[in-house]
Amino acid sequence: MAAAGAEAAAVAAEEEKRLPEGDPESGGDSEDEGDSDSSGDGEDEEKENEAEIQRLEEQLSINAFDYNCHLDLIKLLRQEGELIKLRRARQKMSELFPLTEEIWLDWLKDEIKMASESAEREKVYELFERAVKDYICPEIWLEYAQYSIGGIGQEGGIEKVRSVFERALTAVGLHVTKGTALWEAYREFENAILETAQPAPGSIPSPEQQQMLCSQLEKIHTLFRRQLGIPLLDMEASYAEYEEWSEEPIPEATVKNYKKALQQLEKYKPYEEALLGAETPKLAEYQAYIDFEMKAGDPARIQLIYERALAENCLVPDLWARYNQYLDRQLKVKELVLSAHDRAVRNCPWTVGLWIRYLLAMERHRVDHSIISEMFEKALNAGFIQATDYVEIWQAYLDYLRRRVDFTQDSSKELEELRSAFARAVEYLKQEVEERFSESGDPSCTIMQNWARVEARLCNNMQKARELWDNIMTKGNAKYANMWLEYYNLERAHGDTQHCRKALHRAVQCTSDYPEHVCEVLLTLERIEGTLEDWDAAVQKTETRLARVNEQRAKAAEKEAALAKQEEEKAEQRKQARAEKKASKKAKKPKAGDKRKADEDEEGEWGQEEEQPSKKHKGDGDGLPLEEDMEVETGLFGRSGAAKPEPPANQKEKASTSRKDLPKVLHDSSKDNVTVFVSNLSYTMANPEVKLKELFESCGEVTEVRPVFSNKGTFRGYCYVEFKEEKSALQALGLDRQVVEGRPMFVSPCVDKNKNPDFKVFRYSTTLEKHKLFISGLPFSCTKEELEELCKAHGKVKDIRLVTNRAGKPKGLAYVEYENEAEASQAVLKMDGLTVKEHVIKVAISNPPLRRLPEKAEAGKAPQFAVPRPVYGARGKGRTQLSMMPRALQRQSHPVAKAENGMVQNSPATSSNPPEEPKKMSNADFAKMLLKK
Repeated sequence: MAAAGAEAAAVAAEEEKRLPEGDPESGGDSEDEGDSDSSGDGEDEEKENEAEIQRLEEQLSINAFDYNCHLDLIKLLRQEGELIKLRRARQKMSELFPLTEEIWLDWLKDEIKMASESAEREKVYELFERAVKDYICPEIWLEYAQYSIGGIGQEGGIEKVRSVFERALTAVGLHVTKGTALWEAYREFENAILETAQPAPGSIPSPEQQQMLCSQLEKIHTLFRRQLGIPLLDMEASYAEYEEWSEEPIPEATVKNYKKALQQLEKYKPYEEALLGAETPKLAEYQAYIDFEMKAGDPARIQLIYERALAENCLVPDLWARYNQYLDRQLKVKELVLSAHDRAVRNCPWTVGLWIRYLLAMERHRVDHSIISEMFEKALNAGFIQATDYVEIWQAYLDYLRRRVDFTQDSSKELEELRSAFARAVEYLKQEVEERFSESGDPSCTIMQNWARVEARLCNNMQKARELWDNIMTKGNAKYANMWLEYYNLERAHGDTQHCRKALHRAVQCTSDYPEHVCEVLLTLERIEGTLEDWDAAVQKTETRLARVNEQRAKAAEKEAALAKQEEEKAEQRKQARAEKKASKKAKKPKAGDKRKADEDEEGEWGQEEEQPSKKHKGDGDGLPLEEDMEVETGLFGRSGAAKPEPPANQKEKASTSRKDLPKVLHDSSKDNVTVFVSNLSYTMANPEVKLKELFESCGEVTEVRPVFSNKGTFRGYCYVEFKEEKSALQALGLDRQVVEGRPMFVSPCVDKNKNPDFKVFRYSTTLEKHKLFISGLPFSCTKEELEELCKAHGKVKDIRLVTNRAGKPKGLAYVEYENEAEASQAVLKMDGLTVKEHVIKVAISNPPLRRLPEKAEAGKAPQFAVPRPVYGARGKGRTQLSMMPRALQRQSHPVAKAENGMVQNSPATSSNPPEEPKKMSNADFAKMLLKK
């Protein structure tokens, strides 16, 4: 019985409290040498624990949100028996985070052992009340109910126990797998009350006793009937117990509800079984369960399954967001809504979206202003991971303050508070945020823009709005047309024509991204409202500005054209040298048609242009193969020669000669799906065919390995590996970056980039990954194991990748992937600025910058103007996006002939047939045409 079990536990606890710390009779007659040694060891351990406790307390004074540090401190204090410090540590942690079921149960058990007086019992009751608010945990509710049974002798004790049981059933009585235990405990308690109400044997009960017996029997009947109407595991046993206990037949309505609950249980079983068989955190299984309950639409069951999911996934912000959204839109019960929001931000304080929803929920439920302001201050100290998060939380708070203001009054306390908050927000982003992130997070000054709108539209204070916009423009925004037009629209709506004209004149002078746009707006204004003098001034201003812009663009184009011409001349010289060299080779070796050029092969694989700088590979070191050495792909055994080789001087020359004499094996592009391209191998690798075949046979049957050799027969460091089956080639990609003879081997799909120009070999994400860290500044000697040991203290590490160069040497960079973004965020807070082997490392959430396009124009392509990237305001992009390319430059002409097989084809101008494609202008042609203008 549950009650008997609780009593036995209480007795055992009391006996444990009475036990002395040591048994005097077991100590022996004297202190022997072994006792002194163990005593010495115990003192050393105690000193170490005290030092560790002090270190943890200091660390928490620096970063109070260090979850793992709180856990370690509580564990050590409990081990040392420091009750006062232990209570204080648990109290601090519970103020910052909702505690897990295990932490609460340990805390409650420790306090229960020490609570003997009624006042102390009341403190334990208060502790239970706090525990059941953090998460819906059946075990804590059961412990609460059983502990309350111990106070049954006090005034109102029975009613208090019943109240706790009823609240427990409301919270977790629908729990399919654990709800039965609470129902049974409640019935056992009522049965115990029934036993005490029975009259003595042989006596006749009085009418009052008989009425109390009937009332108590009805309570137990009711509990059975309520339980049997809920789908719970082991319902059949509960039904059999009811049949055995009841002296009367079970009512037909109860049987009907029982059968209906059994049918419902069959629907729930697959989801419960999926949860039992899944590994933590079971997020996908819980989500499927939630979707099922949402379709059913029972609010109590939806709330319960969300709470069950959050108990095991308390650090998943998206789950909290979905739960809070459901409570906000469906239940709308103030206590439930605010409690869930509060637990969400305490579990995931780094997620700004949860804080914003909490502020909105408090405003929606009319929470006192002082409490909302206090919660906002907590949000500022939550430790967000991006500068933009602080902009968002400030904007949400400012929106709340703006909604409190009655703008029909000229001045009010709320309006002054709003203005003060705007000023503080601007200063906070400038000082606090910019100091931490090296950026304010608000480059386009959206907060100041909103402040200006409030002053202009709601307060009719255009002078203050102009001052704010003047400040905005001095922060580097004067060069963007959309910023000027945003201010112009505000001035147009709430200002006067004079200030509009003044703003546009300044915009024409300062704008560098889209000057044509602001010029057009200025001319439109003067066409509608200006005088002749205004029109003449605007035309002169715009023409002067656009002439200067075109002049700057022409100079830039001329410079680009000159550089492109130099590159073309160099490329032409290289092509001519290669053509002469190939012509001489053809004269010596008539059968050159059987050989394929390696530069064509390289272009087919990697999409490289022919006009690459010519760099001759000297020797057989570990350097990378260069483009110009790939003139002839000599296949599997090197290039065949017409003349007989001279007697070799050493073994290496013998190998080279043998390869030159063997026939060439061409690459069949139709077998790309079963072939992988292997590169970055060592030039000095002996017998690459044999070595690589042994290496790749683990992936499947290898049909052929085709290394590529130079003209001298030396290995070029790359090859093709052909498999019998496609799945083997896919499996071989897993060997990418495996170290072979001291170098990371690159394994990539065999893809013709001429046919697939968008193909990318890079297999790592280039977008924001909140669960992954980017670490820089690591010592080159740092190993993967050492870094994992450092990172695993902050969460479960899924993967670590040390960044190396092509030679396999470390670059001091690494990517660390955690189980979830919560652990990654904690790791950033703890590890950023940490010293590792006298190196201060930098740790941030992985968010690689976008790759920049090459600045130098390629041959045959028109140069691209470098247009500054605009920072858009609250309204996004400007209304028009004008092309910066003059119309004359957008004409299409005929393409320049490309060199093929070392020979230059006739240009389309001299050809009798019309060209199939429009000609692409070279940089020289582009410059000539532009200068003519």
